[in-house]
Amino acid sequence: MAEDTVKEWMGSQGEKWTDQPFHRLWLLDQARTLIDFFQPAFHNPEGGFFAMDGTGQRYSSVPANGELRSLHETTRMVHCSAIGHMLGMPGCAGELDHGMQFLWNRHRDTVNGGYFWGVDDVGAPDPTKQAYGHAFVLLASASAKVIGYPDADRMLEDATDVLTTRFWDSVVGATTEEYLQDWEPFSTYRGQNSNMHLTEALMAAYEATQDRMYLDMAQKIAELIINTHAREQTWRVAEHFDTAWKVDRDFVGDPMFRPAGTTPGHSLEWSRLLIQLWELGDRAHDWMLPAAEALFLAACEQGWDDEKGGFYYTLNWDGTPDQTDRYWWPCSEGIAAASVLLKVSDDVRFELWYRRIWSFTRRHVIDRENGGWFPELDENLVPVERVFRGKPDLYHSIQACLIPLFPTHGSLTKHLQGDQSNLLTG
Repeated sequence: MAEDTVKEWMGSQGEKWTDQPFHRLWLLDQARTLIDFFQPAFHNPEGGFFAMDGTGQRYSSVPANGELRSLHETTRMVHCSAIGHMLGMPGCAGELDHGMQFLWNRHRDTVNGGYFWGVDDVGAPDPTKQAYGHAFVLLASASAKVIGYPDADRMLEDATDVLTTRFWDSVVGATTEEYLQDWEPFSTYRGQNSNMHLTEALMAAYEATQDRMYLDMAQKIAELIINTHAREQTWRVAEHFDTAWKVDRDFVGDPMFRPAGTTPGHSLEWSRLLIQLWELGDRAHDWMLPAAEALFLAACEQGWDDEKGGFYYTLNWDGTPDQTDRYWWPCSEGIAAASVLLKVSDDVRFELWYRRIWSFTRRHVIDRENGGWFPELDENLVPVERVFRGKPDLYHSIQACLIPLFPTHGSLTKHLQGDQSNLLTG
């Protein structure tokens, strides 16, 4: 559709979807449905949260010593429980407490400090210390602090101490990556994924505490990952680096967290985060808005399948599809990014993409039979389980439903802490 035709068509539709009360009501209903799907089925009475199969039930086959609980999954459910509690969803406060206790008593290494990547009922089968997971410990504790959880301060202080003394590289302004239980580094890898999520967590911690240190750290990460490297790569987010922060285009790692090539979903995610960071910094960094727009449009131009819809999971460096499966989380991030860009730009393309991505998600990603969202679709848009299994946590999908309802200058929990009377009217 030609751009002039798009503008004419959009004009005939009246106001933006995010300004329409019925669309906003639909978003809230989707959020409620997601929380109802996960709670209380994911509650593990032994601590932490169960992984759920495609129907929303606990997997029937688990090891004798219990199911492995990953740090990022526990922390994300804490964060989402805080969101649910602030939406007035009964039971969410109890789940937040359940998760926070499990983080403090089971994930936390009381001998060496930090938080284990994977624990079960009796031990820590994966005792490594990952920057990615610690970023989410900071996010979970910041979200818990916003709602007034009594033990939030001690975890926020502990996570901050670990991140600043063990992970943070003040010379480059970014986090290092991974360590053994005793803090011996076991690789020279540096990655943007952990730094991207740390940026989100640092902004949440800044909002919860008003400590400028968090915001300064977030801005330094954005300068390195986006203003330096993504700009050099024609607004593609480089994922993998060596210890000198030189881009490693040949790296092939874990298909879930460190796939080869570029990942359009991370460009979309950074687009959203940059707008929030720009706003929190009083719009002082004038490169952030055009960078956010460029990241979003480049990801949509190269990463979206024009024939069948959906974002390819990864691309080769020449822009051709690498992994052609479609995941739920790039759609979530595309929805959220388009919605925030709509609030700071009059470019009609962001409205068009907001509607396009939501329409694809509703038709193909939302599981209307069993509940939740399908995590993976193959190139024919048929649900598969190649990298993810069952129904992953709420983190991406719940934010896609709620971020469009709020202004750009703040995280969800900070906005929910305020006046909610205009949720349906904007």
